[in-house]
Amino acid sequence: MAQKVVVQIVDDIDGGTATQTVPFALDGVSYDIDLSDENAEALREELARYVAAGKRVGGRRVKVATGQATSAGAADGAKRPVDRERTQAVRAWASENGYAVAERGRIPNEIYEAFDAAELAASQPTEEAPARAARKRSPRKKKAADD
Repeated sequence: MAQKVVVQIVDDIDGGTATQTVPFALDGVSYDIDLSDENAEALREELARYVAAGKRVGGRRVKVATGQATSAGAADGAKRPVDRERTQAVRAWASENGYAVAERGRIPNEIYEAFDAAELAASQPTEEAPARAARKRSPRKKKAADD
């Protein structure tokens, strides 16, 4: 007798069908949660402000077992054109700004962090000196009336 076993992954939030497993960590503990595309997007939106304010402390983006939760790069390990362009831009910036960086090989994280900080500073609007207000004239002196 033939059997067919079907494994259905259930969304851990609402009990619907999960399409991806999303890994995350908090307080040194790693978690995996099975979510639908909608709930995964909601989680990412909820965490976005914390991620933006936080500092990445290592690790690589992981390829999740189910679905396309993160962009872990090409399957064959080749760099994507965007990665190459960024690497070239970082190397050029580092050379122009006095960092010792080789033409090939790994770029130290400190250089990436400095590059990102410089890009962020360049993208922030600079406060221009306010336009000088027109100088007010002093009131006219009244002539003494001859009584």
